[in-house]
Amino acid sequence: MEERNMYRDHTKTVHVGNKVIGGGNPILIQSMTNTRTEDVKATVEQIHHLEAAGCEIIRCTVPTLEAAQAIREIKKEISIPVVADIHFDYRMALAAIENGADKIRINPGNIGDVKRVKAVVDAAKERNIPIRVGVNSGSLEKDLVKKYNGVTAEGIVESALDKVHSIEDLGYDNLVVSIKSSDVMMCVKAHELIAKEISYPLHVGITEAGTLLSGNIKSAIGLGLILNQGIGDTIRVSLTGDPVEEIKSAKLILRTLGLRKGGIEVVSCPTCGRTSIDLIGLANAVENMVQDIPLDIKVAVMGCVVNGPGEAKEADIGIAGGKGEGLLIKKGEIIKKLPEDQLLEALREELLNWEK
Repeated sequence: MEERNMYRDHTKTVHVGNKVIGGGNPILIQSMTNTRTEDVKATVEQIHHLEAAGCEIIRCTVPTLEAAQAIREIKKEISIPVVADIHFDYRMALAAIENGADKIRINPGNIGDVKRVKAVVDAAKERNIPIRVGVNSGSLEKDLVKKYNGVTAEGIVESALDKVHSIEDLGYDNLVVSIKSSDVMMCVKAHELIAKEISYPLHVGITEAGTLLSGNIKSAIGLGLILNQGIGDTIRVSLTGDPVEEIKSAKLILRTLGLRKGGIEVVSCPTCGRTSIDLIGLANAVENMVQDIPLDIKVAVMGCVVNGPGEAKEADIGIAGGKGEGLLIKKGEIIKKLPEDQLLEALREELLNWEK
């Protein structure tokens, strides 16, 4: 574990609103709203759903002055920091900072000339707001594509370092760095390279990962390989879908890597010819049910009473289905036999009254 944390423990500490990233602090989970930021009510409602799911930092796009002004109203209704996502127009960054954004995400390469970048840096410096310097493989500069004979991890890193140095040259180092690619292994290599070059916290994610299925697989592999090396201080799982799903996936990735505790882990067996219960429906119902129960335990959902009790021994509590009925198992011991339609409620009652 000590070797795995060699990068994370030595990154710079950065304050984002009421959250702290870097310096060995816990890895924080981010998402991004997909509402129109100008629609304060809809945006706040979505952020509340994300907060309830476990989102710790939220990013909102700021394409208009109205969106920048909305940040002030949004912040009044939520309890997590807001990152303003800026593309092309440096004036939106200035307006977002003026309206209380806790962090600014920019790509200095598409903001404009040095004077415009300096204006953003000066405004951030005045309020000590961190800047997230973002580089995406899809927008890599042509000269770097030519230099490295295509889009490569080395090119992405050089682009990011150039942008970091340009802001350092303007006298500011309250930075977070983000380098993303939809190519999973390229993204992994880029993070391995940049972690050796800078001590700024890294925001990690596989960009444009895809739908719920492909996006989760790509993100789990990419984030797993990166985070397990001790690289990364805050993450986003980018999915084409409800942002709440991003939070669920991020939490599970962190728990699976042993980087976060808390929350019920649900394990379930695959179906087989012995299964005589609606195992798929039951397992999904259990997974949804436990979302709001604040326990740090393992729950097993097993499909048959032949191997179920034995396989559930490693779990704190579990259910094993039979034909029209099932067993409730606690700490490896069978405590009840119940009709199939009572298993879910019986399990919930046990969890709600759980005593360590």
